[in-house]
Amino acid sequence: MAQQPIHVIGGGLAGTEAAWQIAMAGVPVILHEMRPLRQSPAHHSEHLAELVCSNSFGAQSSDRASGLLHEELRHLGSIVIAKADEHAVPAGGALAVDRAVFSRSLTETLSQHSLIELRREEVSQIPSDAIVVLATGPLTSPALSEDLQRLTGLAYMSFFDAASPIVVGESIDQSVAFKASRYDKGEAAYLNCPMNPEQYLHFWRSLCAAEQAELKDFEQETAKFFESCLPIEEMARRGEETMRYGPLKPVGLFDARLGDFRDPANKPKKPYAVVQMRQEDKAGQLWNLVGFQTNLRWGEQKRVFRLIPGLEAAEFVRMGVMHRNTFINSPELLSAALQFKQRSTLLAAGQLVGTESYTAATAGGWLAGTNAARLAQGQPLLTLPVTMMMGALFDFISSASPKHFQPMPPNFGILPMLPQRIKDKRARYGQYRDRALADLANWAREHHITLHQPRLFASA
Repeated sequence: MAQQPIHVIGGGLAGTEAAWQIAMAGVPVILHEMRPLRQSPAHHSEHLAELVCSNSFGAQSSDRASGLLHEELRHLGSIVIAKADEHAVPAGGALAVDRAVFSRSLTETLSQHSLIELRREEVSQIPSDAIVVLATGPLTSPALSEDLQRLTGLAYMSFFDAASPIVVGESIDQSVAFKASRYDKGEAAYLNCPMNPEQYLHFWRSLCAAEQAELKDFEQETAKFFESCLPIEEMARRGEETMRYGPLKPVGLFDARLGDFRDPANKPKKPYAVVQMRQEDKAGQLWNLVGFQTNLRWGEQKRVFRLIPGLEAAEFVRMGVMHRNTFINSPELLSAALQFKQRSTLLAAGQLVGTESYTAATAGGWLAGTNAARLAQGQPLLTLPVTMMMGALFDFISSASPKHFQPMPPNFGILPMLPQRIKDKRARYGQYRDRALADLANWAREHHITLHQPRLFASA
């Protein structure tokens, strides 16, 4: 009896990788891609794995977050990274590709595999009688989005990603920032960066003058509906005092190091304005700038937000964004194996699950595809060590706070801390890499996974 095929919906990086891993495991797969029957607002060709925003997969040095992810995927036999290496073009320290050749080569390779059937059609409903990998990306069609919402009863799906920057805790000057909650209610769970009038006015003027990124045509209309989630720069332009009555409101926030606000004889003066940061991960290594969703260019974000007292040396792991980006509330819905909790035969990967970057989408495709094949063959599903960049990323999206969940790129801040503190950043990241690759080798032996010959990119 012929084995029932697995359905992969979406022919981007995640779907392409997932389909390849399923086929390489000996399981037939139907890869659904709606282009060219129906084009998306961002794509221009009919090829699989089309890169729409950039030709770069990020830094390739293995002591960088994206480079470590590349290296883990090389060990694991990723077809996308193999093709990226094959069609790489000079780009300094980045892994960049000839976009047209890269996508065409992947399309040809998958089309020639005997176990892969490429269907050019739009899928408006998730098949209920088969194992499915959902990899439709940030431009999931309205019909399929509605079906997914009906299936899951989602708390939310974001169709316009308005997210604040996230910084590494170790880069925050905690001699300036202080922990407190408003009026001392509950645990002091927020880090607060105080501003005096001069600092606030300098920050306000710089923010008003900063250069914005341009929204794409298909994002313009959506952005108009987000009055309740204004970019911080738009709030600033509405008046000098607007931010002080919004996210920078100083009311009820006092630095306990300066005195007890409840003691009239020793009551500290409240700051003129306060930038609050909320803990983003379980270990407290990542901090989110509350209310700082922004459409500023990334270089401008770093320049202006480092004017905030305590953030002069801030290391950003995720920049603020405002763009079209369909993603699910993964902490409520997915396990770290990328399997839906309420439907075991449905898996998801790519930007839809709340990961960012081409390489992260590829990594999700590898895990979802591998686990879909294992599910079809009656094998237990895999999760990856959290000391690996892949494992840490999928652990984060499946265990973050559902209330505040935002998409996350690969970064060293999500990895468990090293047993010893290493002050030099490059040396610290090198230790993260060495631990990740050693744990990958041990994990592969334990699960009888054959690793491919690595092509390690040393520190630049």
